Amino acid sequence: MTLSPPLPYSPEIETLQDDEGETLASINASFDKILQTTYEDYGRAVRAVHAKAHGILEGTFSVAEALPPELAQGLFATPGSYRVYLRISTNPGDILDDAVALPRGLALKVLSVEGERLPGAQGSTQDFIMVNGPVFTAPDAKKFAGSLKLLAKTTDRAEGAKVLASKILQAVNATLGAVGMESTALAGLGGAPQVHPLGETYFSVTPFRYGEYVAKFRLRPVSANLTILTDRKVRTKGHPNAIREAVRTDMDGIDAEWAFEVQLRRDANRQPIEDASVEWKEDDAPFIEVARLRVPRQDSWDAERVRAVDEAMRFSVWTGLAAHRPLGGVNRARRGAYQHSADFRATANGCPMHEPTA
Repeated sequence: MTLSPPLPYSPEIETLQDDEGETLASINASFDKILQTTYEDYGRAVRAVHAKAHGILEGTFSVAEALPPELAQGLFATPGSYRVYLRISTNPGDILDDAVALPRGLALKVLSVEGERLPGAQGSTQDFIMVNGPVFTAPDAKKFAGSLKLLAKTTDRAEGAKVLASKILQAVNATLGAVGMESTALAGLGGAPQVHPLGETYFSVTPFRYGEYVAKFRLRPVSANLTILTDRKVRTKGHPNAIREAVRTDMDGIDAEWAFEVQLRRDANRQPIEDASVEWKEDDAPFIEVARLRVPRQDSWDAERVRAVDEAMRFSVWTGLAAHRPLGGVNRARRGAYQHSADFRATANGCPMHEPTA
């Protein structure tokens, strides 16, 4: 099959809404409820989303050589190796028993990246934030704000009930999956399969500028010691931090590799910018490897690294190069919302957020 050529980037591909300021205010209000509630519970401020980390890792991010021009863009314009931090997490703003099965997140922070920065992007890092599913749970920021309002009301409410509800939702979703109807919505509510995060594939779910073009990103496990963990269930009964324990046990004995891949936008209708709930199908726009992530065996819960990365750093899609500008309404809302959450943590904990250097 002959692929259509990648579509060029232009500021006109985004469609701004008149009420985006109101939407951001709603998101921040929900964040405040989550942040204040968890701060009172834990005696310290944690992230408004993806509060619970399961592993903090350090590795090398190597950009491939001899990429074709359409892939040699931004960070990937020239071959090179970069130091990188990884944070594996679960998406709620409260720190729950791992028996509550929810989608996983993986955040990358690539260090010492040269080039023109996004407005307000401090330091010299490039962040990539991903989840283990190809689409966002809401089509746009306004719908996400509505969902977040409901989520904020459940923060700090009856963890035992959340565990029970999660088990029921997992069973329902497993039944749906057996007939090809697995539900992203149910997964977001606690019906995600409780699988090992090191074997998962992670997606940016929202689009980004890719130099002269537009793309989504994917991180896919490629070393055999990771792919063997794909779909492997983690037993959580009696182990509230079972995921963290599983990651720590496995990373102590393996050298892991992931392919970092780019999916160039090739069809404006099938690959929308403003609807984050639409999957860009690989038949229309394949993922192509542009870099390799290598993480040597290590203690994934090293106290010093956890303190430096989990507690003193922030991850944001708006931290990075202008060549990888976040696109679409969900990403536009993330800019202010992520900063709002980071500012709360910095003030409450008396620890300013900072970008690391090599």
